[in-house]
Amino acid sequence: MSQSHPRISKAVIPAAGLGTRFLPATKATPKEMLPVVDKPAIQYVVEEAVSAGLDDVLMVTGRNKRPLEDHFDRNYELESALQKKGDADRLAKVQESSDLATMHYVRQGDPKGLGHAVLCAAPHVGDEPFAVLLGDDLIDPRDPLLQRMIDVQQQHGGSVVALMEVAPEQIHLYGSAAVEATADSDVVKVTGLVEKPAPEDAPSNYAVIGRYVLDPAVFGILRTTEPGRGGEIQLTDALQQLATDEKAGGPVHGVVFKGRRYDTGDRGDYLRAIVRLACEREDLGPDFRTWLRSYVTEEMQQR
Repeated sequence: MSQSHPRISKAVIPAAGLGTRFLPATKATPKEMLPVVDKPAIQYVVEEAVSAGLDDVLMVTGRNKRPLEDHFDRNYELESALQKKGDADRLAKVQESSDLATMHYVRQGDPKGLGHAVLCAAPHVGDEPFAVLLGDDLIDPRDPLLQRMIDVQQQHGGSVVALMEVAPEQIHLYGSAAVEATADSDVVKVTGLVEKPAPEDAPSNYAVIGRYVLDPAVFGILRTTEPGRGGEIQLTDALQQLATDEKAGGPVHGVVFKGRRYDTGDRGDYLRAIVRLACEREDLGPDFRTWLRSYVTEEMQQR
């Protein structure tokens, strides 16, 4: 018999990173505000949370992140100018971001890692389960990963992580999960986690990607978690403790994701994400695909 667990209503989005891989573009512009076609990456993430029913969003920010707050706030001067021009389409796009969700902000004073960023959310979240969405991973809205994770958490309690199979030579870029099968083909029980292991030390090629549904017990563990890999407080280390000691806060399950994911944390993958999303847009796709096909053909001929 399935158990009843508290309804999840809050999402936490860590956004305090410096974005050094995108310098100099991110010297004065938050990496989360870099456009993916014609929307900043962070808006895709907030839209995903809202689509899963999470309309209370806390963004964990840092210095030079004020544009994030401005983007989700009203811009009366711009709205007035668009109204006077009769530009209803652009006005709707401008207002869309400010009407998406109830937005809250807290600063992570020191960049001490993802675990510390999540801990900054404790006063806002309180004693209820919550979701964490990382802005580097954009999940296609046609593949509702977060909703599936929430369903699994409601069924089993504890915490849920998103997993994706990667090539063994890529596992060192991710947290790696040791897993056991369950009755559901897309759900596994996580028995251990290792942050960015060498391929020969990885328990599996199931990589943890940037979606989590967490039991509030994780806060107590994070408060006593020592800095780990990279000298940072790692969320993976706290989840490892939860996975090996269910009494600390319930089990840890993983949802194995096989849908469309766009990685914007790397320059090359960021460009590929833009191309893929542009190609799929009804308003941009036909012309863009025609140009892209012609460009690739010309490039191949020249080589």
